[in-house]
Amino acid sequence: MKVAVVFAFIATASDANGFGIPNRGGAFGPVKSELSMSTKDVPATEGKKAPDDAPSVNLGWNSHEAVEEVPESLVKPGDGPDGNYPMRAKFEKMCREAQLTITAQIEAIDGGGTFQEDAWIRPTGGGGMSRVLTNGNVFEKAGVNLSVVYGSMPPEALQAATERGVDRAAGMAPGERVPFFACGLSSVMHPKNPFAPTMHFNYRYFETDGGVWWFGGGTDITPSYVNEEDMKQFHGTYKDVCDKHDPEYYKEFKAWADRYFLIPHRNETRGFGGIFFDDQNDRDPNTIFEFSKECLNSVGKAYGPIVEKHKDDPYTEKQKEWQLMRRGRYVEFNLVYDRGTVFGLKTGGRIESILMSLPETARWEYDHKVEPGSPEAEFLEVAQNPRDWV
Repeated sequence: MKVAVVFAFIATASDANGFGIPNRGGAFGPVKSELSMSTKDVPATEGKKAPDDAPSVNLGWNSHEAVEEVPESLVKPGDGPDGNYPMRAKFEKMCREAQLTITAQIEAIDGGGTFQEDAWIRPTGGGGMSRVLTNGNVFEKAGVNLSVVYGSMPPEALQAATERGVDRAAGMAPGERVPFFACGLSSVMHPKNPFAPTMHFNYRYFETDGGVWWFGGGTDITPSYVNEEDMKQFHGTYKDVCDKHDPEYYKEFKAWADRYFLIPHRNETRGFGGIFFDDQNDRDPNTIFEFSKECLNSVGKAYGPIVEKHKDDPYTEKQKEWQLMRRGRYVEFNLVYDRGTVFGLKTGGRIESILMSLPETARWEYDHKVEPGSPEAEFLEVAQNPRDWV
C-alpha cells in the first residue's frame, strides 16, 4: 500500500532566498563561477575593528516591528563604506519598483487574487516589505518580498565563502565580526495547475564594513512536466539578456544554476534551472547593477506567457499528485540546502519572510516509483541530466 503524507506549509511575507550559506558540490561539481571575483582590492592594513554598536550575528527572530507604512527608504542616510551610499539606495529603489511591477503583472494573470502587503523595520536599521497572494484563481501562493538588512556575518557564512574562494572578512581585523549591509528582492510563484511551472527569483547587493561588495541573483523555473517550448521561452529570454551584457554570462550562469539547485540526497535538480550568479564584483558596480536590473525586469517576459498558456489546462488527480510530490522536492532543497534560507535562520531573520518560498501544500509518497516511459519518468531524466534548452 502506498502511504502519502501531505504537509501544509503556510508562510506569508518576505525575503531571504540567496543571502549566503553553504558551498555544495556533489555529482554536479562545486558551486563556483570562473567569472566571479571574491573581493575587490582592499588595501593591505591591519584591518578595521567592528564598532561597539555593530549588529550582533543573530538579530533575533522577533526583533522586527510591524509598521503601517514602510519608510520612504530603509537605507540609512549617507550610509556605506567609502561613501558608497548611492549604490545602496539605488539598489533598494530598483527593488521597490520591480516589486510593484511584478505583483501587478501577477495579479493581471491571476484575474482575481490580490497581494496582501505588510511592512516592518528593525531597531538596528533596515526592514522589509512583503507582498503575498494566496488562494487566487491561478496561483495557490505568490510572494514578492523586499528586504534591507544590517547585520553581522555568521561564522558559517564566512567559512562557506572562504571555501569557494571568497574573503568576506577582507578589510577587517583578524577575529573581528564582519558587519554587513544587504538589500534584496526575492519571489516564489506556485500556480495551481500542474502544467504551469513554479518560478523563483532573487537579486541582491551586499557590502561589508571592511569595504567588500558583491552582487548575486538569478531566476529559475520548476515545472512538473517537460515542455520544450516553455523552456525555450524561459531560457531564451535570459540568454538574450545575458548576451547583451557578456557573451559568456549565459553559459556560465546557466551551468551554475544547474549545480546550485541540485538536491544531492536525491541526485536530481529542483527544477530545470535558469541563471544563477554570486560573488560578482569583477567590473564596475554600475555595470553589474544594470545587468541585475535587466534580469529582474525580464521576469514577466520570461515567465508570464508560460502561465497564461497553461493556467486552464485540464489535468488528472494523478498529475496533481505528481505536482505535489515535486513540491516536496522543492521543500527539501529550500530547507536543507538553500543559502538564503539557512542564512536567514542563522542570523535570526523574520521567520515568515524566510519561509515564504514554501508552497502551502506538498506531498511525500513512500518509495514512489515512476512508470517507465511515462511523462513523469521523462521529467526525472531531465532532472538527473540537465539539458541545454537554447
